[in-house]
Amino acid sequence: MTATTTGQEKSQSRLPNPAVLVPELAEISRALVKATGNGSVPQATISLVQLRAGQIVGSTYLTVLHTGNLRRAEQSEERITAVASWRDATCFTDAERVALELVEAVLLPNPHGERVSDDLYARAAAHYDDTALATLTMAIGQIGFFTPLALIGKPTPGVGPAQQWRD
Repeated sequence: MTATTTGQEKSQSRLPNPAVLVPELAEISRALVKATGNGSVPQATISLVQLRAGQIVGSTYLTVLHTGNLRRAEQSEERITAVASWRDATCFTDAERVALELVEAVLLPNPHGERVSDDLYARAAAHYDDTALATLTMAIGQIGFFTPLALIGKPTPGVGPAQQWRD
């Protein structure tokens, strides 16, 4: 016998609200948002990196979320849709390119050596000062922190947080 899912079940996560179960989650989330929003890296770059991370980890929820963030920030559809193929796209700055390369280096295995080579770090440091590099690192870490909730909890794209979690 095959189990079926009703529309109501499809619109909710598999998990109950983790912020209720682990109240410290809200504080951690606010701290990460504050850390990545310190102004040292353009918010568009942060969102591009987080969109790419969502694509890499295979989370439709994170991909839709960060696509929406970029649209609300009035980023062009060309830039948003080109994130997955950024290497041959002409719509990104050199600083954005190195940020996208950095998130890929962190999240994708490298069978031929270090994930973040000295060369990649040097190229990133040429575009970002120490504070900005730390902020960019936190932006990648922010996605890493929330990836298990996105993949295990399986939130539905486009459903607001208040309605997202099952009772």
